[in-house]
Amino acid sequence: MESARGVVLATERYGSAESWKYFAKDAVMERRRDGSEGASRGNSIVGVFKSVFLPQGYPESVSGDYLQYQFWDTVQAFSSSLSGTLATQASLKGVGVGNQAATVAAATVTWLLRDGTGMLGRILFAWQKGTKLDSEAKKWRLFADVLNDIAMFMEILAPYFPACFTLIVCTAGIFKSVVGVAGGATRAALTVHQARRDNMADISAKDGSQETLVNLAGLLISLMLIPLVTDNPILTVGLFFLFTTLHLFANYKAVRSVVMETLNEARLSIVLQQYLRDGQVLSPPEANQREPVFLEFKKTVPIKLGVRLQEVVQSPEDLNLALKENNMPYLLGVRNGCVCVCLGPEASVQDEIRAMSQAVWLSSKLSHPPSRDSPAQSNWEMVHESHKMMDKIFNPFLKGVEGAGWDIKRTLLDWDEWRVEWKTKNN
Repeated sequence: MESARGVVLATERYGSAESWKYFAKDAVMERRRDGSEGASRGNSIVGVFKSVFLPQGYPESVSGDYLQYQFWDTVQAFSSSLSGTLATQASLKGVGVGNQAATVAAATVTWLLRDGTGMLGRILFAWQKGTKLDSEAKKWRLFADVLNDIAMFMEILAPYFPACFTLIVCTAGIFKSVVGVAGGATRAALTVHQARRDNMADISAKDGSQETLVNLAGLLISLMLIPLVTDNPILTVGLFFLFTTLHLFANYKAVRSVVMETLNEARLSIVLQQYLRDGQVLSPPEANQREPVFLEFKKTVPIKLGVRLQEVVQSPEDLNLALKENNMPYLLGVRNGCVCVCLGPEASVQDEIRAMSQAVWLSSKLSHPPSRDSPAQSNWEMVHESHKMMDKIFNPFLKGVEGAGWDIKRTLLDWDEWRVEWKTKNN
């Protein structure tokens, strides 16, 4: 068959799609698709779908968790679209749509107050939590969607409390503004993770196309739902809880499917604790499966990175204690129930990982006080012990981390911007 077609001159392939062959026969070069005709038609349809909704070069151009994340993200977007329709209908009813006694001015004022408080909430939240959205993208992504469901539920209930309607919708507007900031910022952080060819713009654009298609499907379903739920509060609330349950489940599965190869505080803590227990270095998929995805509002001994010098030492004697057993470009101390790390300007990424590892060990030790039989240690004695331990274990630990597939060229540790140069005893 091959000889009947001619001599194969070359073979080409578009990404991981079907291949084409060039044949030479009777001094003429002919290009033919490799494979059967029926498969070619199917591949053509799939190819058009991929080019419209998936990034160019998929799957090689994206991370391995892309498809699973996008599937669950699509499910949550669809359910959120349906919940949003119910909330919008309730809001319009609350401002007076369909009520002849309501005035346009009153409805306009309510809408403006809701939008205005939302704008202020957006600014304040970005100011307070903007730096956390990179290092804890999974947690804030899930938090945003939970808060969005709470806001929509408030909007559905608001018409049944006319005396507090404006207060309720303004509060819901603040929640939705927080959702907009947290959801948009964490989506950008996840896009950076998914992009493997510096193709963040393409991934973001195709994500928008996927979301538009899902919203269009949600719109069509909503047109069928609206006549059913109008003046039927029980059905409205019942459908809302059904869609919300699906929404939250899909969001949980989505963030659980993300496998980040960069170290943040939670993933580094999980990997280090496992290494200290049995010498095993967890791979990114293993550590990501153990990473908590819900926000933790209580931390026994929190860690503060990149602090001012006075948050670590209070006197020249404290500075000498901080420098004891320490030849690294950072200082550690325990102050006011926190492990504080002061970073030097010449510190490298590996130094940052070591400082964070040492702080994690200190935090764990302080969170679990020794038994009565063990001698009590001062905070500085524990700091000195942590320096000695890091001198012993850090280099093999770092090699193991790199060998397990972690990216040690950059981190997602939440460092503040303070950098300090200090004088040693020799100076």
